[in-house]
Amino acid sequence: MPGPRARFSGPLHPIEVASVDEIRALQLSRLRSVLRRVYAQVPHYRAAFDAAGVQPEDCRELADLARFPFTAKADLRANYPFGLFAVPREQVARLHASSGTTGKPTVVGYTKADIDTWATLVARSIHASGGRPGDIVHVAYGYGLFTGGLGAHYGAERLGCTVVPMSGGQTEKQLQLITDFKPDLIMVTPTYMLTLIDAMETGGIDPKQTSLKVGIFGAEPWTEAIRTEIEARTALDAIDIFGLSEVMGPGVANECIESKDGPVIWEDHFYPEIVDPVSGQVLPEGEPGELVITTLTKEALPVVRYRTRDLTRLLPPTARSMRRLGKITGRSDDMLIIRGVNVFPTQIEEIVCATEGLAAQYLIYVDKDSHLDHVTIHVELRHPVDPARRTALGATITHQVKALVGISALVEVLDPNAIERVVMGKAKRIIDRRLKE
Repeated sequence: MPGPRARFSGPLHPIEVASVDEIRALQLSRLRSVLRRVYAQVPHYRAAFDAAGVQPEDCRELADLARFPFTAKADLRANYPFGLFAVPREQVARLHASSGTTGKPTVVGYTKADIDTWATLVARSIHASGGRPGDIVHVAYGYGLFTGGLGAHYGAERLGCTVVPMSGGQTEKQLQLITDFKPDLIMVTPTYMLTLIDAMETGGIDPKQTSLKVGIFGAEPWTEAIRTEIEARTALDAIDIFGLSEVMGPGVANECIESKDGPVIWEDHFYPEIVDPVSGQVLPEGEPGELVITTLTKEALPVVRYRTRDLTRLLPPTARSMRRLGKITGRSDDMLIIRGVNVFPTQIEEIVCATEGLAAQYLIYVDKDSHLDHVTIHVELRHPVDPARRTALGATITHQVKALVGISALVEVLDPNAIERVVMGKAKRIIDRRLKE
């Protein structure tokens, strides 16, 4: 639904409302250029294209991209650290990298032109969210190798905003600066925003009375239930920003405040596909599957058909001429298979957020006993209740998970603030303790 700043909506750049024919022609021109460049400059792509029996000249229309091989995170790790760069390392102005907690980090590089493009697209995203030059933007994404903080920072400055580079953590300091500096917008993960709201209420600050008008939330999947909760407890519009470091960082796509109906993909810079996660076949527009992105303007690290593992669907244009992403329902690598049932954390999140009396916090534990999977879900009370009410809430969640998700789970209802908050990075929702076969 339109928010209170909807009167400020409208495109920042003419390309946002260009004709579809103009956008597709631009995409094809840029795509063919990218394919030629990676084939000439990146040994990995030359070998991959040759193995697939395709050449850059084989791409005569956008649909021909489906003939080219995918790029996966494993390819970035196999070419660690700089093997996928399409420019000499000396031309790379900045490096970012993943945490590498599950193996070698994925390293991404940016030329000066890449950083300029990135700042422009984040500025476009903030503008679509309702931000305007002169607004104060409180950035609570982490700074450093994680792309969130610096990506948001440069984009807000590019738009002409005043930036508060707070980074993550230090919740009391966050609240002090929000109270004293009176920012108009906040850019942060949705789970940490909920932590800030909790801290406001505990500290006697009315979240509805702060200066914040818009929250731009990303870096992790979040549901409409989370949007509803944040907007119900504050006076801000909750806007979805999408991105990933392998493709650019935040600002690959962003919702428009006047519609709030899914992030608009900035298709002049990125070409999206939806594929079957198992077969890799391209699916018709509107069908759910895995998002695949090809960069059209990246210089240092162009990627061709990068498998994001994000599960979503492509939706037709509304507020802009470019297509939108449906809500990300999860990641293919986050999917749990419990006794043959596919389970995503967002399914549990929807149930928890819809249950009155519970906070929007949860943790899923998976164990194996005698070859059988067992699921325990920790949820958290919003306020203390008597034992009978606690038992009833646990029974409600147990029933809902069985009815709506299709699995049996032990539900433990914990005291308020019992689940550890993540103040830097993405929230951890799953602890899989099953023995590896």
